[in-house]
Amino acid sequence: MSALAEDELARLLRAAIAGDENAYERFLRQAACFVRGFARKRIARSGLDPEDVVQETLLAIHLKRHTWREDGPVMPWIYAIARHKLIDAFRRQGRRIHVEIGDVADSYAEPESDAVSELEIGRALKTLTPGQRAVVSAVSVEGHSIGETAMALGMSDTAVRVALHRGLKTIFRRFGTN
Repeated sequence: MSALAEDELARLLRAAIAGDENAYERFLRQAACFVRGFARKRIARSGLDPEDVVQETLLAIHLKRHTWREDGPVMPWIYAIARHKLIDAFRRQGRRIHVEIGDVADSYAEPESDAVSELEIGRALKTLTPGQRAVVSAVSVEGHSIGETAMALGMSDTAVRVALHRGLKTIFRRFGTN
């Protein structure tokens, strides 16, 4: 959208808020064109009618026109309303809406690292008896199944489960938090 079109829309909406009905009609017609393109692009093959979203958006613009800051840009305000109406339409239909991660990436914090260093794992394993250490290492660190561990260590499945439970409980008591 050009800066001229943005300025024209803002001028029309200011005039409409001041009571100019002709300006309001032109504003709604132009806004409808932008919202229609926005809705069609996002609704493709969803079963929703873009015109429903356009009409709901125009109604919301009419009801909320007093919330637009006259010194601010009008298109982000229109698109925000359209986006909410689009999400509402998908919710009513029981579908999920796909949001591009790039559109919202800046609003999320960096993920915290859950990685545990080998040094920490070794420290935790040292607190266990040799039997528990072998079982916890095989199952929790190396990813072997209970059956594989039982066979490799010459134990029953039940004995491996008990040793695993006790070993993890010991590590939790030593390093875990309440």
